[in-house]
Amino acid sequence: MDARSLELFFIDGLPDGMLTAEVFNWTGHVLRFPRTKFREALRRPETQHTGVYVLIGERDGTPLAYIGEAENVADRLRGHIANRDWWDSAVCISTTGDLLHKAHVKYLESRLVEIARQIGSMPLENGNTPPRSSLSEAAQANMESFLETLGIVLPAIRVDMFLNKARSVPKTPDVVASPTDSTDEKFILRTPRHDLYAEAVLRDGEWVVQAGARARDQWVGVPNAAQNYRKLYEELVENGTMVNQDNFAVFQKDFAFSSPSAAGAVITGRSINGRTAWKHSVSGQTYEDWEKAQIAAEVTP
Repeated sequence: MDARSLELFFIDGLPDGMLTAEVFNWTGHVLRFPRTKFREALRRPETQHTGVYVLIGERDGTPLAYIGEAENVADRLRGHIANRDWWDSAVCISTTGDLLHKAHVKYLESRLVEIARQIGSMPLENGNTPPRSSLSEAAQANMESFLETLGIVLPAIRVDMFLNKARSVPKTPDVVASPTDSTDEKFILRTPRHDLYAEAVLRDGEWVVQAGARARDQWVGVPNAAQNYRKLYEELVENGTMVNQDNFAVFQKDFAFSSPSAAGAVITGRSINGRTAWKHSVSGQTYEDWEKAQIAAEVTP
C-alpha cells in the first residue's frame, strides 16, 4: 500500500473529545465523538449525510459494538441515544460531499459487519450479518477501495475492531515461500520447563509470531495484573488464532503483535519482559541486546 497522509482535527482540543479524520485525495469523512458530546455532534453537517456508523461501549463489563447505516445518520443516532444505553462513543463514516447513497451504505454496513465478525475482537449486538446491496461491479470496486482507506483511518483513531493482525504466509507464483523472508530478523522464545516454543520475525515494524507456536493453554498470570495482555490472550483463543492441542494453545496462523512483551505474555500466559525473553535465532542475543547493537551500528562511522 502506498504512503498516505492522514489529517486529524481535534474539534474541542481534547484527546478523548470529538475529532474528524480525513485522508488526502479520499472522499471519506470520519467523525468520532463521546456520547457526552452527542448534542454537538448531531449538529454537525456531516452527521446529516448518508453514511454508516459504529457504536462502541460495553455491557456488564463486556465490550460491545453495533454497526448500522442510515440516509441521515443524526436521525438514526437520536433513536440509539434513547433506546441503547450501553454505548459511550460513536464513529460516523460518510463523505465530504454526501456522495454515498442507500445502496452504498448498505454495502459498507454489510462488509464492516463481515470484517468485524471475521476478526472477532469485539462482540457485535447486530443479530445477523445484513445482506450486501446490489451494486454494479464498478461500484463494488469503489466501495472496497473506500474500505481499504477506512482500514487505515479507524485504527489511527483507536478503533481496532476492524484491524486484522493475522498474517498470511507470502506466496510467489506456483511456489509457496518459507514463512520468513530472507530479510526478516528471527527471534525465538523457549521455556523448557513448560515446553513452550515460539518463533517470531520482525517484519515491517511488527512482531509476527509464526504459526505453530506453542503457548500456555491457559492464562496463569497474577489476577488483576496485565489485564490488557490477558484480554488479548482470551481474544486469540476465542477467535481461533490459538487452538488447544495436546495441552498447548497452538497458533493456527501468523499473528502480528505490537511488541515483544505482548507476544511473550500471550505465549507464556503471564506478563514477562519480552525484550529479554526473546533471543535472536543466529546470534543468541536477547532482543534488547540485538537492538542496542543495531543502534551502535547506525552511529558507527
